[in-house]
Amino acid sequence: MNKLENSPLAVQKISDRLRRGELFSVNCPSREILKHITSRWAVLVLIALLEKKHRFSELRRKVNGVSEKMLTQTLQNLQADGFVLRKAFPVIPPHVEYSLTPLG
Repeated sequence: MNKLENSPLAVQKISDRLRRGELFSVNCPSREILKHITSRWAVLVLIALLEKKHRFSELRRKVNGVSEKMLTQTLQNLQADGFVLRKAFPVIPPHVEYSLTPLG
């Protein structure tokens, strides 16, 4: 999701679709978002980010057992769906923090 899709107007449109039953359609794009947020790793990442902001390595230690590849993929999906904010700081070595968005 982009910033426009997190706007009050976009949320209202989703609510309207829910009332009309379109969210239950097999072709509804919400199915992909539901798949992302209900995956095993996404649930654990979202719970970890409820507590505080985390760097990648902190999240990897917190969510014990997740591979680097799966954590990266999970964070990218959650960021694309508008649930997670990735903030990169222009320093050396690179410093990136992940936190929940208001939607998250």
